[in-house]
Amino acid sequence: MHKIIIVFLLISINGMAQQKTDSPGTFSFGVIADCQYCSDPGTGARKYAQSVDKLDVCVKHFNTLDLEFVVHLGDFIDRDFESFDVVGPVYAQLKAPKYHVLGNHDFSVADDKKALVPAKMNMPSKYYDFEIKGWRFVVLNGNDISFHGYPEGSKEYEHAATYYEENKISSPKWNGGMGDAQLNWLKKVLKKASKNHENVVLYSHFPIFPENVHNLWNANEVLELIEKYPCVKAYVNGHNHAGNYGVHAGIHYVTMKGMVDTEETSYAVIHVTADSMEIEGFGREENRDLKLRE
Repeated sequence: MHKIIIVFLLISINGMAQQKTDSPGTFSFGVIADCQYCSDPGTGARKYAQSVDKLDVCVKHFNTLDLEFVVHLGDFIDRDFESFDVVGPVYAQLKAPKYHVLGNHDFSVADDKKALVPAKMNMPSKYYDFEIKGWRFVVLNGNDISFHGYPEGSKEYEHAATYYEENKISSPKWNGGMGDAQLNWLKKVLKKASKNHENVVLYSHFPIFPENVHNLWNANEVLELIEKYPCVKAYVNGHNHAGNYGVHAGIHYVTMKGMVDTEETSYAVIHVTADSMEIEGFGREENRDLKLRE
């Protein structure tokens, strides 16, 4: 009888331990913003050439951790298509699955190379999504409508010019916007995530909140869309190297600080639990404890 009770207790304890280990939504991932490498040493805060060494240190650190994945939030390079061949192999050394978001500087290449950028960064598409333990991660493309994302004189470039003028946009031309096709796709992703009871984190290069000179051209349109879906817990982006943070309608809007600025690095590990996202910053990046809305 005692043996049966002991065996039952051991099974119960092991079951609880397994349940705790495998509980959905408990994991960590790495985040980098604006590595922005090129061979130019840079001036002032921008230390372009040093980014390859900072990225290397970051990758080696991430490889000591148990991460589900790592995401770079855009501006992997500052300019020149050849720059991808310097930082790309460093990023490829990550043991965890790795993802990219497209930034405006990723298209600071010759016009005949612009269409090659997503493939060069091993991206499945300019915007896409993936799932980890009951969480849906959505990678958005803020260069959808832009002056830099396409060759000058192309129909896409002319569309951006018309869009910019007709909408009386005051946001600088080095920002961009998301087109109708992408927004319709995003709506479908969020509806499906809601139906499947998934939590959602959105990644973009460009911020949409708080109000800032770096914000997406149609930031308010994107805000209005995503805030209709309680499944959206956070929107994480780069672009503004100083970093930023705001919360609106229960969604956390986090702008990660740029790795390229100053000789000090900047990156983070985000620890996800059932009710929070804890940002553990390294270098210039701040620590934050983001409580998730119901």
